[in-house]
Amino acid sequence: MSCATVISPIEVLSAGGVGRRREWTDEEKIRIVEESLRGFRQGSATARLYGVSRSLLSIWRRDYRRGVLGRSAAPAFMPVSLPAPEAVPCHVVASVVSSADTKIEIALLSGHRLTVPASIDPNVLGRLLSVLEGR
Repeated sequence: MSCATVISPIEVLSAGGVGRRREWTDEEKIRIVEESLRGFRQGSATARLYGVSRSLLSIWRRDYRRGVLGRSAAPAFMPVSLPAPEAVPCHVVASVVSSADTKIEIALLSGHRLTVPASIDPNVLGRLLSVLEGR
């Protein structure tokens, strides 16, 4: 009788509950992006150093330049009150998108919504609201 050993050609590897994606904090992303911007052709080298794809690093760099890296993706709202010459009943909310595109959304009592640039003259806005409310 010969002694034979059977070796299975299939080996099952278990990940042990570890996901493939890493979670980067905003501080880590900012540090990696700033490091990639320090010298000539540092993007690829920095991506390899941290095990990040070049396309992901490019997305982080674009967001960093736009100033949105580290900010929450949801728009922020804040109440705004305007001194109007006439009392026009409405609820005013400013939706902050970015410093260049700040808009004010006004919910009128009639149920209509009006979106205007934040740079609008308050007197013009007061006249516009009085016309829209039928006063």
